[in-house]
Amino acid sequence: MATPNFASTSRQHVFPRIPSKINVKSPKFEENSVKWKHIIQKYEDASVEASREGKSAKALEKHTARHILARDRVVLLRDPDTPFLELCAFAGHKLDDSSPSASLVAGIGVVNGVICMILAHIPSLQGGSWNELTVLKQNRITAIASENNLPLIALVQSAGVFLPQQFRVFHKGGQIFRDLALRTKNGQPSCAIVFGSSTAGGAYHPALSDYTIFVQDQAQVFLGGPPLVKMATGEVVEAEALGGATMHSTVTGLSDGLAVDELDAIRKAREWILTTSCAQVQLEKPTTASVYSDAKYNMEDILGLVDPDIRQSLDMTEVTLRIVDGSRMSQFKPQFGKGMLTVWARIHGHLTGIIANQNPVILCNEADKATQFIRLCNQNRIPIVFLHNVTGFMVGLKTERAGLIKKGAQLVGAVSTSTVPHISIVCGASYGAGNYAMCGRSYAPRFLFSWPNSRCSVMGPDQLGGVMETIARGAAARSNRAVDENELKASTKKLSDQVQRDSEVYKTSAYLLDDGIIDPRDTRHVLGMCLEVVTIDPVYGNVGFRGLARM
Repeated sequence: MATPNFASTSRQHVFPRIPSKINVKSPKFEENSVKWKHIIQKYEDASVEASREGKSAKALEKHTARHILARDRVVLLRDPDTPFLELCAFAGHKLDDSSPSASLVAGIGVVNGVICMILAHIPSLQGGSWNELTVLKQNRITAIASENNLPLIALVQSAGVFLPQQFRVFHKGGQIFRDLALRTKNGQPSCAIVFGSSTAGGAYHPALSDYTIFVQDQAQVFLGGPPLVKMATGEVVEAEALGGATMHSTVTGLSDGLAVDELDAIRKAREWILTTSCAQVQLEKPTTASVYSDAKYNMEDILGLVDPDIRQSLDMTEVTLRIVDGSRMSQFKPQFGKGMLTVWARIHGHLTGIIANQNPVILCNEADKATQFIRLCNQNRIPIVFLHNVTGFMVGLKTERAGLIKKGAQLVGAVSTSTVPHISIVCGASYGAGNYAMCGRSYAPRFLFSWPNSRCSVMGPDQLGGVMETIARGAAARSNRAVDENELKASTKKLSDQVQRDSEVYKTSAYLLDDGIIDPRDTRHVLGMCLEVVTIDPVYGNVGFRGLARM
């Protein structure tokens, strides 16, 4: 009898390659590419605006006379030639009472081989003080770090609460400190490098971090500075004696490491990361994505195959072929519920389930199909990527009688109770209950990014205006009064214009309704980085889905 050999005879272990049907030389492809030029230019200009670290050359000059700029601190902390996934860069964008990037640089980068969450106050903007959007952004950043078990390194230089907004900041700001305490309880390490003056709330951040590094002759940490001390107690004291780096290193012990300058402080933080449990887990874990193939089709094609007008159809199969490894994927129920694309594929080596709106409206079969697919991904512990281009569930007599409310509720329930990591990309429209079914912000995806042409709202501006016009005419008819056509037209237009402004991606991103706006051509790499993060810890599916996973 021959010796049994269970080794696979095939070494490829790949999904079938799906051919693209796009003609890159067609007039429509060229027309779409031209339309995108203005949108990409607007995105690039907005990115420059969001990265500003001072409202005047004088402010920047004053800061750089003694300090390194916040974004440069982040660069120096990270390993050279490694990617950085900036998060919530458009928080506070062009809002009158906020600041560029909400005065906080934040993102995921590699420090001494360890994937970390990094945040840096921007002291050249209002002294690094926290306005309302700063607090909301930091709360979101800390949530991402904690959910994905990332060590947190904070580059601290902050005047604390921005006092003109104290009412809006103070109550929400307390979560920053609670989150730091909970991280310590949960064994998730945090390090604070104090580069300069950090007052009041800014003092509690290092105090609640697991490890602190103070820069000599620069770092000053106190609950109240010399002017406040004099006013409250009558004492006259110098800032260094009150809360300087040397004092905290030799008297209070708040400082765990005294750095001679900012570069030395960054070096000490890079050393610290190697002592953490997160480093032990990450550096000893085999890399899932060590070997993978690029997509067969060029990501640049997305600007030609996608019409940036979200009212036009979007072929998600073609988009997906430019995102997944080797343009290979295994389709689930390809002949059923064709308006919803459900496939398994690898992205940067990570096995992933993908749910995408091939048709912008969700019908009964599409809801059933996506619900079952989510259950299967949970059963097999596979993360899910949602690609949004959805205007909602189909309305009408036929779909209502077919039980779409029930089937839609089952889909929303599956999204809500799924425990594998979810990542959402809003590629076009994301309206109404369709946003919920595709794992919008309120359904807590691990990450959510938007393309610069996308929109998110209860419905499109034209539809909402039409609905309100119908309601107004009905109300007039019931009360037997004439409709003032000019007044109705003006009020309908005013509402539509308001929805148009509020649903624009830069507005929603400014209010932290996503984790950032990305160039569509970067989608594959952004997803690859996110998948690397969400799989640091083992992926677990919802045990409630185990057993029968059919419709």
